[in-house]
Amino acid sequence: MSVVTDQAGRAVEITGRPRRIISLVPSQTELLADLGLDADVIGITKFCIHPDEWFHSKTRVGGTKNVHADRVAALQPDLILANKEENVKEQIEALSATCPVWVSDINTMQDALDMITQVGRLTGTEERAAAIRSGVETGFATLPVPPTKPRAAYLIWKDPYMTAGGDTFIHAMLDAAGFTNCFHGSSRYPVVTTEQLAAAQCEVLLLSSEPYPFKQIHVDELQAQLPGTRVVLVDGEMFSWYGSRLLKAPSYFERLAGLVAQAR
Repeated sequence: MSVVTDQAGRAVEITGRPRRIISLVPSQTELLADLGLDADVIGITKFCIHPDEWFHSKTRVGGTKNVHADRVAALQPDLILANKEENVKEQIEALSATCPVWVSDINTMQDALDMITQVGRLTGTEERAAAIRSGVETGFATLPVPPTKPRAAYLIWKDPYMTAGGDTFIHAMLDAAGFTNCFHGSSRYPVVTTEQLAAAQCEVLLLSSEPYPFKQIHVDELQAQLPGTRVVLVDGEMFSWYGSRLLKAPSYFERLAGLVAQAR
């Protein structure tokens, strides 16, 4: 048995190499798949949509905020992967009473890279994890640096509108993608109005595909209210998934920067 410290600062007792893993975090589920752990992952959430074959074949234990403890217990896991922000603290504490639960806490790129390394170590896939981490580091290091970084806001919710503050992983991705976060001085996910967006001199308004599924109709509505702002739909996975999806983010950010630059 070994004791490891997770990213939330919790001591987690692990007995041997886990062979029955449940993931409660979509981006970490995808990472487990890319680490080659198909035979070891026995449970996921209903939001773990990647890879598609897992979404249709693995046992679903509920959502990220409403995990069904009875389904988890029936699977008899020897490791559960969770996240401080995405999962409910009380549910994680209850699950920890019967099974090791390793909790990630991701607010920066460094946090994400460390998570990849640590999950690789936990699951005996260090080499694959190192390759993924290296690919992510290389991809982001070679992203072109824009001559100017347009002021941007990133909406994650509607009714009320909510944006990403400066202490979020989304903020880190906005910076990497070549934007200046208008609300970098705010914490977590503040509520904002169109008046506040205008007052913040928001040049580019990014509407995420998740957790709220913004559509073209919302682009049109906001564009009418903010005629001086470029309103764009974006792939939320590229800005908020902090596992192996990060391998795909740099090329997406480069294309997005080109699209925004053409419209300015």
